[in-house]
This record gives sequence, C-alpha cells and structure tokens, in this order.
Amino acid sequence: MLRNIILFDDEKWEALLPLTFTKPISELRIGILTISQKWAHYLKGEVSYITQDYLSEKYPINISEDNYVINSRLLPNKKIASLIEGLELNDALLIDDTFIAARLDNSQFEKLIEENDIEELNGTLLNLDELDSVIIERPYHIFQYNGREIQRDYKVLTQNKKTAAAPESVSLSASENIYIAATAKLSHCIINAENGPVYIGENVEIMEGAVIRGPFAACDNSVVKMSAKIYGDTTVGPYSKVGGELNNVVIQGYSNKSHDGFLGNAVIGEWCNLGADTNNSNLKNNYSEVKLWSYGADSFAKTGLQFCGLIMGDHSKCGINTMFNTGTVVGVAANIFGSGYPRNFIPSFAWGGRDGFQTNSLKKATEVADIVMQRRQVLLTQVDKDILQYIYEHTSQYRSWES
Repeated sequence: MLRNIILFDDEKWEALLPLTFTKPISELRIGILTISQKWAHYLKGEVSYITQDYLSEKYPINISEDNYVINSRLLPNKKIASLIEGLELNDALLIDDTFIAARLDNSQFEKLIEENDIEELNGTLLNLDELDSVIIERPYHIFQYNGREIQRDYKVLTQNKKTAAAPESVSLSASENIYIAATAKLSHCIINAENGPVYIGENVEIMEGAVIRGPFAACDNSVVKMSAKIYGDTTVGPYSKVGGELNNVVIQGYSNKSHDGFLGNAVIGEWCNLGADTNNSNLKNNYSEVKLWSYGADSFAKTGLQFCGLIMGDHSKCGINTMFNTGTVVGVAANIFGSGYPRNFIPSFAWGGRDGFQTNSLKKATEVADIVMQRRQVLLTQVDKDILQYIYEHTSQYRSWES
C-alpha cells in the first residue's frame, strides 16, 4: 500500500522566488529528479501538496487517515526516510526551530492546518549535519547542491538497471559511472565521468562534438547540441535543448539554450528561451561576494558565494547577444533584449533591457506561453492562465515604471 505523502511549503516559500511563483517548492528539480519525485521514491508513496492558495487547484492536497507530512525544502536520503518511516501516529521531527516531518491522522492533521500548532505532537529534535542532508532556503542552493543530488539520484535511478552500450564513435572515461538509456542517441561525443556520474535518459540526443564532464544529467527527451561544452554539476531538464558552454547549471525543463554563449552557476525555469550568444557573468571583476535579489527580504542580500550567475523564472525569454551581469534575477514571463547589461533584478512581466523597461502585457505573455507549450504538445490550461494572471497582478509593485 502506498503511503500518503503531503509536502508542505512553509513561510520560507517566498525566499525561493521567482522559481516558486508557478509551482510548489517540491516541484523544483535538483539533481536528476524533482524533490517530490525523490520523496515518492524514498517513502514509496504518492505525493500531494500544501502550497499557496493560488497554486492549490493545479497542485491539490489529498488527506487520508494516515498522512506523512513533510517540509518541501528538505532534501531526502535513506537516513531521513528511515526516520520518517519509523514515526508513530502524531509523532514529529524538528531541526532547530524548523518543523520537517510528522505522521498525522486525519483529525490531528486538520488541527495542525487550522491552528498551526505542533506542541501537542511528540517532537524529536534532529541534527541536520548528522543526517547528511540539506534544507534549501535560496534559489542558488539548487545549483550549489546539484552535483551531490545528481550522484544520489543516479544511484536511485540506475539501481538494478543495465546501461546501453555506447556507439564506437563515442569516447567514454570511467564508463562504470555512466548510464545510457536504451532509447538515447549518441554520436561522436566525449563523456568523462571520472569526477562524478553521467546520466543519459530516455530519448536523449547527444550530438557530434559535444564534450561532457560529470556529474551531469540529461533528463528524458533532452538534446545536447553539436560542440557543446558542459562542465560538472549540470542538469538539463526534460524536453530541453542546450548548446555552447555550461558550468554548474540546472535547467528545470522544457527550456532552450540552444546556441553558443556561456551560462554558469545558474538556475533556469521552465518554458524559457535564451537567444543565440546569450552570456551570463558568474564572477565579479573584483572577486567579491555576490549579492542576489531576495523577494523575502525585498532587497539584495548576501549569498556567501563568489560564483553566482543567473536565476530565471518560468516563461521568460531573452534575445540574441543578451548579457546578464553577475547575480541576476529574472522573474516570470519577462522578455529581455538589446545591447549592454540590463539591471540585475528584472521583475516579472518586464519587457526591455538596459535602456529601460515597459510591461509585457498579460494577454501577450499568455499568447506566447500557449504557442511555446503547444510546440511540446502541452496544453496551457485555464488554471495555468489564472496562475499567470495572479503573478501579473501581485508583482506590479516591482514594476516601478508603472507607477
């Protein structure tokens, strides 16, 4: 019998914007799998969500008589999963002051939701370091911990599976760390897995001249184009196309960076397109710490990182030769073009570049999203349109030119 897993977004949801404007935290991809896919595997269950009200129709909740309620920001592993599996009804787990998991019956779950009170639960305090896990708090944590998650997901996905043989034209190093799905197509490329595993999913195409170093994941139906140079800790999400040079990049899915140009220490949402010769800086000229726009703080905040590139929300696009400065955040459904460096915080539904912005109308943005999604045989539903409308209305405060 499958466990009923409910993944909840806590008050830190806002700190993971713009990536979480369009989805719950647990639908973010880090490594090869999304967080929800990881939990479904480790706990052998079915997942539903507690998320923002405007997302709840697309991502509903399923309540049963026995619910495993887990903080979406916690990345699972065998040790944590074992602790959660061992919970008795109405037991809870905490790390410092963060509620991370509980096993609740129906009545206790309803009380928790209504009163937000965990004091009556039997709480056990855990040490995060001893659990060898991470609670993600900022968007850059996705690329920061991506290499480690690729290695863990690789073990999960390849257990008891046999890799397909690579064609003679393909050069492999440390082939024991490389998994190639039977339906993948590779030709005259170089794959080096000495520093970490390489996962090539179903219907993936790796074109001629591509050079790849692990840890790396090409998720199902993705394409690595000719002469691409891809360094480790990089994930190409499903139905995405990449070319040029990538280093420590996580592309969530259904997005394209098909041409030359450098992308490093970056997270790209779904349904994005980066024009030819788009580049991002991931290191400041003075080698100082990068600050990144934080929606939670409503200001730029220190990251503790020397390398930090681009964070881009779903449905955003940029034209050819676009240049993004170090630590740039782009919201949802923005369209950036023109010469020079635009500002390093670009709000949702912005249209323009260095010379200034105007508003990308909701009607125009929705029409483009519909066209783009149809190309991948995905329907833009009325629920999706309602989500975009909510984001449009509730991000107007950041579009200063409207006032």
